Amino acid sequence: MSTAVGAAPPRVASRDADRQAEHEALRFAHEILPAVSRTFAISIRLLPGTLGRAVLTAYLLCRIADTIEDDGTAAPDTKDALLDQLLRCLDDPDDVREVASFVAASAVVRGEAAHVRLLRHLPLVLCLFARLPDATRAHVRRWVGEMVVGMREFVRRYPRGIRIQTLAEYQEYCYYVAGTVGYLLTDLWREHSGSIGAPEFARLRVRCLAFGRALQSVNILKDIAWDAEHENAIYIPEQTLAEHGSGHRTLLDPVHLAANHAAVSRIIELARQDLDEALEYVCDIPHRAFSIRAFCVLPLLFAYATLRDLSRSQAMLRVGGTVKISRAEVRVLLMSGMIAVLLGSRATRWLVTRVRARPLTVVAPRPA
Repeated sequence: MSTAVGAAPPRVASRDADRQAEHEALRFAHEILPAVSRTFAISIRLLPGTLGRAVLTAYLLCRIADTIEDDGTAAPDTKDALLDQLLRCLDDPDDVREVASFVAASAVVRGEAAHVRLLRHLPLVLCLFARLPDATRAHVRRWVGEMVVGMREFVRRYPRGIRIQTLAEYQEYCYYVAGTVGYLLTDLWREHSGSIGAPEFARLRVRCLAFGRALQSVNILKDIAWDAEHENAIYIPEQTLAEHGSGHRTLLDPVHLAANHAAVSRIIELARQDLDEALEYVCDIPHRAFSIRAFCVLPLLFAYATLRDLSRSQAMLRVGGTVKISRAEVRVLLMSGMIAVLLGSRATRWLVTRVRARPLTVVAPRPA
């Protein structure tokens, strides 16, 4: 076959097109990330090269699955089928027909505009996924797949909207939607950081479940009212509420506010225990792995600050209510967290102790 004068050979043209597709996918990923998660948009930028791209891709895939699960309007069978399709797309991200079928079927999903937009652009996220190194892609497929399977199980278990019944079921749910992320990140740290050898990896593996689960618990607690009102989901166990004279039907009832807060306080304490173990997880990351430590410290600090406010508030149990730390504190935590990472574990522990006590307004972690 001859090539026209001045035209690129087919293989070169194919490589150019592939690079252009990857560039477009990466541009979209960086653009959409702040709209679907302010916290991780900050943290992911700290991770270099292939590791940063892997965590970015994995997070967006998780968010796509979460958008499907959270839709309070789509029929359970539809969500079930979409999650199955998502698994097949992960198995073969280059299957154009399967991916196109998923995008067409996902038109029924409703939710926050940015999340729905991300869902519709699954092909761009899969473009990044397909171009990860084989071992990295295998880690992402394993743990995102585990998450999707768990979400599908809860969709099937509660076709009329998730209603967690027991603490054990609450822990199971948190494992699937967040503990899996702890395992995924730890596997990626091992693969991409020369500072994390077998001994360090073994220690991190022991605590990575708590790291992921802690962040999820705080998100559940601050969004109790939102989840019940907008996503038809209640994660506070019915059994725990019943022990205090309430239940799912009266979760946002002002008459039962004191009882509901007493029940939620138990979940707050579980979250605090997980956060304290997550702090040990962060301190087990070698100081030389600075970007990984920084990535983990920031959401941990935000979670501690939010849990502090949750323990003193009842807003999340009122219609339309939620609990958020101030933008001013977020900015201070960003600066303080980075300084603490530079100074070492002692400074990080001091900063956490300070954040747990009261809102942080001064950047002054003690030296290690």
